[in-house]
Order: sequence, then structure tokens, then C-alpha cells
Amino acid sequence: MTHALAAAPAARTGQDSVGLLRLYRAELRWIFRRPRTLAVLGLLALIPVIIGVALTLVDPAERSGGGDGDGALLASAVSNGFILPVAALTMTLGLLLPLASAMAGADAIAGEAAHGTLRGWLIAPVGRGRLLAIKAFGVATVSTIAVLAMTFTGFVTGLVISGTDSMFTLTGSTLSVWDALGRILLVAAWVVLQLWAVGAVALAISAFTEHPMLVVASVLAGTIVFTILGFLDAVSWLHPFLLNENWTQAPASVLMDPVDTAMLGEGALRAACYIAIGLSIAYARLTTRDG
Repeated sequence: MTHALAAAPAARTGQDSVGLLRLYRAELRWIFRRPRTLAVLGLLALIPVIIGVALTLVDPAERSGGGDGDGALLASAVSNGFILPVAALTMTLGLLLPLASAMAGADAIAGEAAHGTLRGWLIAPVGRGRLLAIKAFGVATVSTIAVLAMTFTGFVTGLVISGTDSMFTLTGSTLSVWDALGRILLVAAWVVLQLWAVGAVALAISAFTEHPMLVVASVLAGTIVFTILGFLDAVSWLHPFLLNENWTQAPASVLMDPVDTAMLGEGALRAACYIAIGLSIAYARLTTRDG
């Protein structure tokens, strides 16, 4: 009897020592076997190409009157290969990229709970913290691949349309291809961090429900509400706490010379706080969840 009791903890310890990398690879296989994940990533990668092709078909006279904001930014993307990937990331950060992260977060916990596979994770000798880490790494990977795919296709499309001699900032400074690529990757890294924050929030909501669509709807509704609040001066005291407070301004700062690193740093710090809070809530819920 004593030997049996001693053997049980030993076996459990051996099972719990399954490598994090092995579990992560298994999670990635599960993620990328979902057709909707591949479909979303493919569509996001095509967006910069579609934008670039569409801009080349617009009449130059109409293009020069592009107006303000995204319209003016896109109007200058035809003659400046540096702008297209930044403009595409900025435009999709408002809705489509958060949608990809929200879907990944919804499938990670709520989706598996709906299919009955989450219970196997919860009763298995795998710590709840390790389980959340695997799910968070999976969501982060989807978000990173989505941004990198858009960055790559946007950069290549910009080079094809405008060539390598048309890399310059909106303030008139000429950039080499490598300098432009460095700035584009800086924006991509910043956008990835914002999506990790969205994914952390999605995981927190996902831990409380078995309905993935509820998670997606909640995240998108929150994004829309935050956007509306950002336009209201009456609640200006709340603006520094809104995750998407400078989503439309911060990426465009790399198009200027010098780059406004303060705005990028503020957005990165805000996203890091959302990541910490979201994952903490998700962990607190997983430690009390049985299935």
C-alpha cells in the first residue's frame, strides 16, 4: 500500500514534466488544423496586395485629392513604397487584426470547452499555469504571424509598385531600403504587442464561457465602445486607459523624422498592462474551473 502511494506522486510528477515546447508544438498543430485560422491569415496577407493594386488603378487626379487621415496616407502610398505596409497595418488594426486575435483567444479555451477537449486538459497532470501559458503562446503566435504576413506582402507590394528609390518619410527625408524596413518592423512589433493585449483580454473572457462567438463579439464590441469613448471629450480622463487610444496615430509616427518614440512607448506600456491584467484574470478563473 505504501509503495503504491509513493508510486502515484512519482508517476504524476513524471507526467507533469512534459516539456513546455512539446505542448506548444501540439497546440500549434491544433491551431493550424483549423481551416478558419488559415483562411483568416490568408485574407489578411492579401489585404496589402489588394490595396496596392487598387491604388494603381485609381485615376491620379482622384488620388491626389485623397483628403485627410487614411485617405491621404493611401494616396501617397503609390509613389512611396515605405507607406503601404504601415497604412495597411494601421487600417486593419481598427477591426480586422483584433478580430484574428479574438478568434484565436476564443478557440483557445471556450472553443475547446464547447468541444469537450478542455476538460481533458484540466484533469490531466498539467499545471493550470502551464496550460494558460500554452494557450497564450498559441494566441500570440497567430497574432504574430498575421502581422508578419501583412508586413511582408505590404513591403513587397510597395517595392513592386514604387521601386526601391521611392523610400522617404512624410517630412521629406530619404531612406534606404534597410532603414525603411527597420521602421516598418518597428511598427509591426508594436502592432503585435497590441494584438497580444487583445488576445489576453479574449483569453480572460474565454475562461468564463463555453461559447466562442460570445468571446469574439465581446472583444469587438469592446473595441467599438473604446473607439467611441476616444472621441468624447467629456470622458477625456478615461482616454489614457483605453487600449486603442493611439492606434491610428502611433504607427504613422514612423513615417515622420524623427520618430515619435514617446507615443509608441506609451502604447506599448498600456498594452503590457492589459496583457498582465487579462492573463491574471484568466489564470484566476482556470484555477477554479473543473471543466
